[in-house]
Amino acid sequence: MSWITLFAAGLVEVAWSQSIKPTQNFTRLWPTAACLVLGVGAVYLLSRAMQVIPVGTAYAVFTGIGAVGAITLGIVVHRDPVSPMRLAAVSLIVAGILLARLAADE
Repeated sequence: MSWITLFAAGLVEVAWSQSIKPTQNFTRLWPTAACLVLGVGAVYLLSRAMQVIPVGTAYAVFTGIGAVGAITLGIVVHRDPVSPMRLAAVSLIVAGILLARLAADE
């Protein structure tokens, strides 16, 4: 269950990262409120997962999910450029997340 919670924390972190720009430097009330709620939600879920998963592993997986999600949404939604190097970077992050998960079972 803690790995599911950690995955959910990573997904909320992706949503949080995408919620920052609409705040327009935290000058818009409702986007700023949504951004704060998502940030708190991500950290709360991360803290719950850290009750079972070691801190270093949980944080690395959390930020990895956030990075992969942000890059993917950037490419799909915001039309960010795609290059072999960028795809290789995402692949390495995903591999690191999977390796961290497998190593946690040792």
